[in-house]
Amino acid sequence: MFLRPGCHGLEGTGGVIIQGRPQARVAAFPVRGLVEVLALAGVYLLAARVALSLAAEKSHICPVWLPSGVALGGLLLLGVSRWPAVALGAGAVAYAMDVTPGVGLSVVLGSTLEAVLPALLFRRMEGARELHRVRDVAWLGAGAGLGALVGAGLGTLGLVLGGVVPAAQWGPAGWLWWMADLLGMLLVTPVLLLRRPRRVARSWEALLLTALTVGVCVGVFAFPRPGSAAAHAMTFLLFPLMAWGALSFGLRGAALSSLSIALAAIAGTARELGPFFTVDLPHRGLVVLQLFIGITALTGLLLAAARAERRQAVELLELLATTVRAVHEGVLICEVRESGGLHTVFVNEALCALVGRRREELVGAAPGELLASADGGDRQRLLEALREERSLRAEVALTRPDGTRVWSEMQLSPVRANGQAVTHFVATHRDVTATKELQARLVAAERVAAVGTLAAGVGHEINNPLAYLALNLEAARRSLAAEGAQAPAGVRDALSSVRGAQEGAERIRLIVRDLQVFSREGAPERGLVDLNALVPPAVRVVLHALRSRARLVEDFGPVPRVLGSEARLGQVLLNLLVNALQAIPEGDPGRHEVRVRTGTDPSGHARVEVEDTGGGIPPDVLPRIFDPFFTTKGSDEGTGLGLAICQQIVRTHGGDLRVRSVPGQGATFTLLLPPAPVQSAGSLVPLHAVAHVSEEPETAASGRRGRVLIVDDEPRLAQSMRLLLEPAHEVVTVTRGEDALARVSAGESFDVVLCDLQMPGMDGIAVYRWLQQEAPELASRVVFISGGASSPEARAFVETVAQRVLEKPVRPDVLLSTVEEMLEGSSPKVAARGAVGGTRRG
Repeated sequence: MFLRPGCHGLEGTGGVIIQGRPQARVAAFPVRGLVEVLALAGVYLLAARVALSLAAEKSHICPVWLPSGVALGGLLLLGVSRWPAVALGAGAVAYAMDVTPGVGLSVVLGSTLEAVLPALLFRRMEGARELHRVRDVAWLGAGAGLGALVGAGLGTLGLVLGGVVPAAQWGPAGWLWWMADLLGMLLVTPVLLLRRPRRVARSWEALLLTALTVGVCVGVFAFPRPGSAAAHAMTFLLFPLMAWGALSFGLRGAALSSLSIALAAIAGTARELGPFFTVDLPHRGLVVLQLFIGITALTGLLLAAARAERRQAVELLELLATTVRAVHEGVLICEVRESGGLHTVFVNEALCALVGRRREELVGAAPGELLASADGGDRQRLLEALREERSLRAEVALTRPDGTRVWSEMQLSPVRANGQAVTHFVATHRDVTATKELQARLVAAERVAAVGTLAAGVGHEINNPLAYLALNLEAARRSLAAEGAQAPAGVRDALSSVRGAQEGAERIRLIVRDLQVFSREGAPERGLVDLNALVPPAVRVVLHALRSRARLVEDFGPVPRVLGSEARLGQVLLNLLVNALQAIPEGDPGRHEVRVRTGTDPSGHARVEVEDTGGGIPPDVLPRIFDPFFTTKGSDEGTGLGLAICQQIVRTHGGDLRVRSVPGQGATFTLLLPPAPVQSAGSLVPLHAVAHVSEEPETAASGRRGRVLIVDDEPRLAQSMRLLLEPAHEVVTVTRGEDALARVSAGESFDVVLCDLQMPGMDGIAVYRWLQQEAPELASRVVFISGGASSPEARAFVETVAQRVLEKPVRPDVLLSTVEEMLEGSSPKVAARGAVGGTRRG
C-alpha cells in the first residue's frame, strides 16, 4: 500500500494584483498578510481531513485531493505571495501522516509548486477568474495539469526514495497522485472563484435541478450492487443534469453540480457501492472514477464558459443589431451565394423608411432591384464593384413603390468573414435627396440670377437704340403733323404709321423698364412705394402666359404708400401672380380668373390680394405652404422657394403674407404692409417718380431759345436728341466727356447740359464733379440720362445727387419738358408714378 497522492499544496512567489490592489500595498499590512496565510493554511488542513474521510476503507488512497484546489484557489484570490500558507498546510499534513523528514520535504515542495505554477501561468495568460471564456478554462486546466504533474512527480519520488512505495509502483502511484491533485483543482478552485452569490432569477429551476441531481446520485451511488450494469447505465443520467446546470446557471451551476456529483461518487465508491467499485481490481475502478469525475468537471466548466461567451456574443450582437437598427442611415447586408448571386439578409428600419418598403419585401431580394437608374449606369458600377470585391462610394437613385426616386449616398464594403473570400457585402445609404434638390435649386437660382443679370444687360443695351428710335419717331411725327389737316392722304397715312410705331416703341420701353425693375441686383434703395403703380409692371410680365389660362381682373382701390424696396415688393407681386397662373390649368381661360385687388385694410395697412380660381390648396399642405423647398408642383414648375422668399421679403418690410384656400375653389394670397410714417411727397420722394407730362406736348411754352450741350457716347442717340431739340434750341453734341469739358474750358456757354451717366473714359460722374469745381453754375443745370446704374458707385451717385436723372429710353415729351424747365430755372414738377421718366434727387 502507498500514501494518498494528495500530500501536497499550492503556493507561489511574486506579487500580483489582488482584487484590484497591488501586492506591494498588501505587503504594507503584515498583520493582514499573516492572517490570510494562517486562514488559508487552516482551510487547507480542513480540506485534507475531508479528503481523507473520503478515502477507501481498506486503503489511504484519495480519488480527489481537495487541498490542491484550495491551494490554487487561494493563490488566485489572495495572490501568489501567500504561497507559505500552502507550504505550511502541506507540512502539517505530512507531519500528521508520520513520514520521514525527506519524504515530508518532497511532499511540501511538490504541493507548493503545483499551486504556484498554475497560478503564475494563469496570470501570465491574463486569465479571468470568472472563467467566462473557454480560453480561461483551458489555461486553468493546462496549468492545473502541469502543476499536478510537478507535484505528483516530486511527491512520489520522495515516497520511492523514502521506501514508502516500491520503485515498481512509482508509475501507477504517480498517475493516481496526479489525477487526484488535478481533479482537486478542477473541482474546488472554480467553487472558490465564484463571486458573491446573487439572487437566483429562476429559483424553482434551481430547486428542481438540485432535487433531480440528489435523486440520481443516491440512485447511482447508494443502492445498486457494486459494478452492476444498471448502475453504469444510470451514471449517464448525470451528464445532462450537469449540462443543465452549466447552461442555465453558468459557472456557479457547473462548479457546484460537478463538485456535488464528484463527492457523491467518491463517497459511494469509498463505501464499496456504485458502478466504480470492483472487488477484483479496486485500483482500476479508482482510475475509472477519476476519469468520470475529471470529464464531468471539465465538461461542465467548458459548457459554462461556452455559454458565457455565447451570451456575451449574443448581447454584443443584439447591441450591434439595435445600434444598426437605430442609426439614421440605412443599412443593408447581403450574402454572397455559391452561384455568385446576392440576396439580402438584413435591412434596418432607416432603409425601409428610405425606400418605403417593408422588411419582408427586402430580405431575400437582390439588392440591385432597389436601383432606379433606367440607363443601368449605377447598376453597372455596382456589378463591377461586386465582381472585383472592392469598396464603392457613389450617389445612386433608389426607387419607391409609387415610382418616386430618392437619392442616396451609398458606401459599399466587402466583408471577409474567414479572412479570405468575401462572404457578405454591407451597404450604408444616407439620404441625400434634400441635398440633391438643394444643389439643383441652387443651380436654378444661379440660372435665374444669370438671367436677371442678362436681362438687365440686355435692357441697358436696348435702351440706347430704343431711345433714338423713339426720338426719331417723335421728330418724324412732328414734321408730318406740321403739314396740317390739308396734307395729302399719303402724309396722313405716314403720320398714322409713325404713331403706331411710337406705340410699339412705348410698349418695348415699358417691357425693358419692367425687366430692369425685377432684375435690379441688390436693390438696396428704400423709399415711398405706390403699390397701385407697382402692380401694372408685374401684370405685364405674366400677361402673355396668363392669357391661355384665365382672364385677368384688376380692382384698384385707395392704398397708402409704404416704405420699402420697389424691386423687392415687385418681386413679391410677380411671384404671387406666377403662383396663381400655375394653379390654373391651360385651355379654359373663359372659366378661370385671376383677380388682383388693392385697398386699405381696416387696420390701416396697405393690402394687395391675388386671387385665383384654381384647384386650391389641401388642408394638410396649407400649414407648410411657406416652408423653404416645400412644393407640390413638378420639378419643371416649382422649386419650393418662391413663397418662402416672398414671406421673408414681406416680413423684412414689417408686413405679413397670408393665404386662405378652399380645395376646388382656388386660393387667395393677401399681402399686408404697414403705411409709411410720412405720406407727403415733399418729405420723401418716391423712388423713380415720373414727371407728369401731357399726352401731346409741343415746343417750350415760354418760347425761349437756349443753348443745349448733349454728351452721349452713342452718336445716333445724340443725333436723335439734337433733331428733336434743334427746331427750338441751339444744340451741340459731343460723344466724349473730355470733349465736353474742352468746350467749356474754351469759353463756350451753355444753358442746359444733357449728359449720359455711364460712358467709356470720362463718365458723367467725372464730368459733373469737374463742373462743380470749374463751372458751378453750369453744374446746377446738368441733367443726367441713364440706361440703368450698373455699378455700386453709379447707384450711390444716383441716390445722392441733387440733379435730375432721366431713364433711357427718354420719352420725347419728357425730354422737351425737362429742357424747358431747366431754361425757366424752376424745379421740375414731380407727379405720382406713371410711365417711366426721370427722378429729381435731393
